Amino acid sequence: MTAHQSRSMFRRLPVDEIDEIEQESGAGRLAKSLGLWQLTAIGVGGIIGVGIFSLAGVVAHGDADNPGVGPAVLFSFLIAGLASAAAALSYAEFAGMIPRAGSAYTYGYVALGEIIAWFIGWDLLLEYVAIVAVVAIGISGYLDAFLDNLGLNLPLAISESAEEGGIVNLPAILICLLVTFILSLGTRAFGRFELVAVGIKVILILFIIGLGVFYIDSGNYNPFMPTGLGPVLTGAATVFFAVFGYDAMSTAAEEAEDGKQHMPKAIILSLVIAMTLYVAATLVLTGMQKYTEIDPDAGFASAFEGVGLSVIASIISIFAVLSILTVMLTFLLGVTRVWFSMSRDGLLPLWFAKVDSHGTPQRVTWIAGIGSAVLAGVFPIRAVADLTNIGILSAFIVVCVAVILFRYTKPETPRTFRLPLMPVVPAFGVVASLFLILQLHWETWVRFGVWLVIGLLIYVFYSRKHSLLDPDSPHHRRTPVAPSDP
Repeated sequence: MTAHQSRSMFRRLPVDEIDEIEQESGAGRLAKSLGLWQLTAIGVGGIIGVGIFSLAGVVAHGDADNPGVGPAVLFSFLIAGLASAAAALSYAEFAGMIPRAGSAYTYGYVALGEIIAWFIGWDLLLEYVAIVAVVAIGISGYLDAFLDNLGLNLPLAISESAEEGGIVNLPAILICLLVTFILSLGTRAFGRFELVAVGIKVILILFIIGLGVFYIDSGNYNPFMPTGLGPVLTGAATVFFAVFGYDAMSTAAEEAEDGKQHMPKAIILSLVIAMTLYVAATLVLTGMQKYTEIDPDAGFASAFEGVGLSVIASIISIFAVLSILTVMLTFLLGVTRVWFSMSRDGLLPLWFAKVDSHGTPQRVTWIAGIGSAVLAGVFPIRAVADLTNIGILSAFIVVCVAVILFRYTKPETPRTFRLPLMPVVPAFGVVASLFLILQLHWETWVRFGVWLVIGLLIYVFYSRKHSLLDPDSPHHRRTPVAPSDP
């Protein structure tokens, strides 16, 4: 690295110096305690949840700004899943090379340069916090349905956002704080909880599908695509939120017992399991109840209520709350690990990279958890879901581009997994992600743009000068690399 390169916005994190940089940062060490099945559970936990229990109903039924797509919500999930699969293979290749916290941020830093990595990392901080908020809003909908079945009704003022006629969504706020507490107990405790909770979730979904099949009315499938292809594509952009939990799971690579071997397997396994369950669940949901009658807030609960199974509806509402908690845990883990990694690299204050005796970054865990609680209490679910999708799709584009460039610029780097059909698969991921981004509403673009402008200002006035790759950084602890040219 030349002196000029060391000060460039496009300076790259050297793969062979990552361990040395981490030691010199003075940051704490994350504990290694996650095996293959715990990683897979975290991935499945992040993917399956609000997609089945909330967003499937939202997209199928429609809302004030988007017509319902009916049974064609199945196509929305398949389109989103196909785009996600291309990115998943790209993530798997990087995860097998660089089992380090940070996910897309780290991959971008290694392959594309610091400024690209900064924007993706900054983007993920907002997106992951927003995802936790979306899921909390989804859980609160099922909680309301459960209480309604018991004859209890929460006042509108404390159960809905201002845009939905209330003042604040108090249940969503409390759920965010509960999840933050669970994650703060440490990675080992979190991994065990996730494994058990995901097992319960999968059993619940299989039970729903198995029972719901007997109450399918084929007439509910007619018309299958009542509003045409356009809303289906828009719906794919929305439900994309439900098919990328492996992205947040990859941020835990540094805490895996054998990250290079286990991470690629866990990424692919989690996506395959999730998409199989999504396809079956959407067919059952839209077959049990006419799409116009589905409750967007609690789809399956309303479907079983509609066929006279009120007890089953109550059971679903109870276990939906538990199963969706795993999604929140996965993405809250994601934001804390990206934040930790950026701070360790000097792009954010090192204060955030401190860990406790259990190897847990408590400071960022509670800051992120409180931030998600604020979003969950104030905004409606679709607005927050779209905001998360534009960010994650942007991250997918970066990772897909990065894996192409890195395969050809650094072919000698050891890889435990090599994605097939290079560069066709990642190129398809780029095109598909761009297409889905263009389906989002202009308000989402404005919010995203404002966040990126704020991030650019922070990078220019703080991050660029404090990066550990800058020899003049106040955090720099190494002897500067000598210029390669005299």
